[in-house]
Amino acid sequence: MTRAFLDGDIGRVLGGRYRLVAPIGRGASAWVYLADDVTLRRRVAVKVLHDGLSEDDAFLRRFRAEAQTAASLNNPHVLGVYDWGHDDVPYLVTEYLGGGSLRGMLDAGERLTPSQALLTGLEAARGLDYAHGRDLIHRDIKPANLVYDESGRLRIADFGLARAIAEAGLTDQDGSMVGTARYAAPEQARGERVGPAADVYALALSINEAVTGEVPFVGDTAIATLMARADTPFEPDVSLGPMQGVLRRCGALDPEERPSAGELAASLMASATDLARPTPLPLIGPLVGVEADIDSTQHGTLHEASIRVIAPDTDNDDPGPRWPWAILGALVLIAAVIGGYMAWDRNQPVMHQLPDLAGETQVQATEALGDLALVPEFRDRRAAGSSAGEVLETDPAAGVELAEGDLVVVHVSLGEPLVGIPEVDGLPVGDARDRLEGLGLTVGSIKEEAHEEILAGYVIEALVPTGVIELAPGTPIDLRVSTGPAMRAVPGIPESLDPDDAELVLADSRLTPNRTSEFSDDVPEGLVIRFEPSVGAFVDAGANVTIVLSDGPAPRPIPAVIGLDVDEATAILRDAGFAVSGVQGDPSLPVLATDPPAGELHLPGISIVIATQLNGG
Repeated sequence: MTRAFLDGDIGRVLGGRYRLVAPIGRGASAWVYLADDVTLRRRVAVKVLHDGLSEDDAFLRRFRAEAQTAASLNNPHVLGVYDWGHDDVPYLVTEYLGGGSLRGMLDAGERLTPSQALLTGLEAARGLDYAHGRDLIHRDIKPANLVYDESGRLRIADFGLARAIAEAGLTDQDGSMVGTARYAAPEQARGERVGPAADVYALALSINEAVTGEVPFVGDTAIATLMARADTPFEPDVSLGPMQGVLRRCGALDPEERPSAGELAASLMASATDLARPTPLPLIGPLVGVEADIDSTQHGTLHEASIRVIAPDTDNDDPGPRWPWAILGALVLIAAVIGGYMAWDRNQPVMHQLPDLAGETQVQATEALGDLALVPEFRDRRAAGSSAGEVLETDPAAGVELAEGDLVVVHVSLGEPLVGIPEVDGLPVGDARDRLEGLGLTVGSIKEEAHEEILAGYVIEALVPTGVIELAPGTPIDLRVSTGPAMRAVPGIPESLDPDDAELVLADSRLTPNRTSEFSDDVPEGLVIRFEPSVGAFVDAGANVTIVLSDGPAPRPIPAVIGLDVDEATAILRDAGFAVSGVQGDPSLPVLATDPPAGELHLPGISIVIATQLNGG
């Protein structure tokens, strides 16, 4: 659009309702005007898209769908969309904000402090979290789309418009597709599918630029910018202070590694404790050469008209009386005054007393205000003793007289104030339950699992999403609870069979060693025969395992061999484990006795003497 075309649009009424008052900005796709809604008598912003788009049926279908979707968003950090239409050119009607954009501040040479940037990022993240929760992705987050009202509250502009324009094939001045390359995420640069993580990435770049004035990876062309960004993680400037960590995560190459918008908001809140309280933003109003306090409610004001009463010429020779002229002048003046009053009265706004909406639902409040032609702006907050969705109060307060079309801020409850998450790790389950319920939280599911260090029945960990530091009352907290150490198999006996080594093996498996002993013909005295329970058996941690040691072979009785011949007796004694050390008497004669005698208990290996009858005995 040329400047002449722009000037020619001033005073034009779109859709029979929106009178364009003054230009307040431009972009690759549209001019933005301050306008008067002559129906509701309020100030609005109208975005008039390029006239070339009016011939693109595919774009118009997408534009209608995206405009309807954007109009359904109702969040204090998303710019309100009031209306849309096609009057020679497509246009979009939104709430008018007098604080300008972050882009305007940066272009004016202003830079935000880390505290101011954190607040801007926090409000934007909350708006994105709201939209992402409704499966809406912005696709073109940048400083120009972060706009402020006169008090410095941030709104995100152009939800849905980027997608409609992109699908129409509209390009920026350097040939890049809309969805500004300066803030495109790596996956956009690689031509991959765009999800909510792309909005988080672009917001991180915008926060960085708000403090430093610089956007990383910006090349001479859009292609150069995209190529630089495709393979290099974003590293936030050190001046971002405690925000560096979370912004670095937002700049990860892999979208899966970035925090969600809600997690980003929580992390920024946590970082705020390390920063000074933010000073007011250096707002740059959007109007250049236009009065910022245009009163859009004063349509149809009666302009003063000069009424000239023609007095008779004093030099006239006509001697006739002059009073008829005076009466006529007075009548004309009275008629003018009456007509002026009637015109003024007809154009006075219709006034209504604001009803008390406290305790009503948001739907009920919308209907009540709509019946009075008042415009609601809903703002969410938490309040003790309230229920989610309940109207807390209005601004102005109930009872105030308002003109039709006036704005009413309706504060709606998100429920009870959030609760800090208590520390319950290491507590018995009963104590953990008492502590959570004492704060208005509840115990959710309990997942039992073995733990080598924590006793059975004690909490290992409370399962809370990463980055969440506060929860709504009534939120269930899942717990991991220990069942104690896991069962373990009895280990193998050490090769040395040394009892001290055996005790170390059992102790390493967190088992309790005990000792006992028994006779063994196979294992030397003092060495390990076996474990009880046996090797490989599963037992509880700390269970007793007995080390059975060898006392050597057991004593046994001397076999009875009397009456047998010497060779046969010797074989029997040796088979019993004893040695025969000699024969007293004639070895050809039968055995008469043994020493030690038959029946006595002795350890295997002792020597036995066999006695026989002497010759001639």
